[in-house]
Amino acid sequence: MKAQKTLLAIALGLAASQTFADAISDGKFYADVTARFESADQDNGASKTANALIADTAFGYESKDFSGFKFLAEYEVVNAMIDNYAPETAGFDTVADPEVREWNRAQISYANDGYTAVLGRQRIILDNARFVGNVGWRANEQTFDAATVGYTIGDVAVKYSYIDQVNSILPKFDADVTDHLLNISYSGIKAGKLTAYAYLIEDDDDTVSAAKNNDTYGVSFSGKTAIDDMSVIYTAEIATQSTDDFDALYYALEGGVIVSGVTLALGNETLGSDSGDYGFQTLLATKHAFNGWADTFLVTPTSGLSDTYLKVAGMAAGVKLVGVYHDFKADEGSNDYGSEIDLLAVKKLNDKFTVGAKYATYSAEDTYVDTDKFWLWAQAKF
Repeated sequence: MKAQKTLLAIALGLAASQTFADAISDGKFYADVTARFESADQDNGASKTANALIADTAFGYESKDFSGFKFLAEYEVVNAMIDNYAPETAGFDTVADPEVREWNRAQISYANDGYTAVLGRQRIILDNARFVGNVGWRANEQTFDAATVGYTIGDVAVKYSYIDQVNSILPKFDADVTDHLLNISYSGIKAGKLTAYAYLIEDDDDTVSAAKNNDTYGVSFSGKTAIDDMSVIYTAEIATQSTDDFDALYYALEGGVIVSGVTLALGNETLGSDSGDYGFQTLLATKHAFNGWADTFLVTPTSGLSDTYLKVAGMAAGVKLVGVYHDFKADEGSNDYGSEIDLLAVKKLNDKFTVGAKYATYSAEDTYVDTDKFWLWAQAKF
């Protein structure tokens, strides 16, 4: 009997080893290749118009599922084929795509019975990425050395991340941190989803109070309701932020309709100010997606920012079209920051190939400088 038990244990061990080996050997390799031209012209008289042609290649391997576990490793190479831009070449305007060679992601994940976990270098995107995102527009995306756990039961989803390092789109700004991110959502309301969050950020390297100790607490509600032949869309969000020295308020409101596949929305996003001395910051956000694609307001002015915008989006002949108009003003004081027009056209040729064009023109008023940016790209996924 003892010999039979020993043989059974060996057999089970061999079966488990074989299953694990199969999970590794039967995984998949993948690649994501993008070639993008970007022109950036800031009317500052100090630098020349930037022209960049960037080749961004990410290639990786993901194992098959093994009792809920998966392993993923992804390496990224960013090459500048035309490098007439800062930071690669002095004297030109900035394009935030430096040459990079790095491990973009390296993680072990688990998913089973509503539980999820990810350990290692990973991508974290919470909600609409306004507070935490991967900055996926840039060639070198933002990733995090972190441990993330989640649990979903019914209409409630909870996610918590502990971040040890932020891997910036600009490697020189990689930061050792002690960040705690908590996000809880409830989708059992017919009209939409309610989300509450607490993002507690501490940069272990930075001596600036805004990054050294930055705590944000907020709540949002978003949804869509069908009325006859159209859908009404709406979003409301409010958050408070405290640093060692300052407090600021954030709020966002958007309402719109979707008719015959065309979306028309009007909104305002305000990143508040503490008496003109500090503006509400979103340190881990995908900032490019907000407050204009010209990226004038990646750092919120100390007087805060009020962004009132009108957005139109739809499809024509299989081409995704988006147009946005922004009107920018200070939250504290009377500064008029100007306006911006953003235009986008993207065509998905098939399951592997996508092409696109994008344009942003920012017109300054009391502060900042006129800025024009243009992008043209092709992407292939294998």
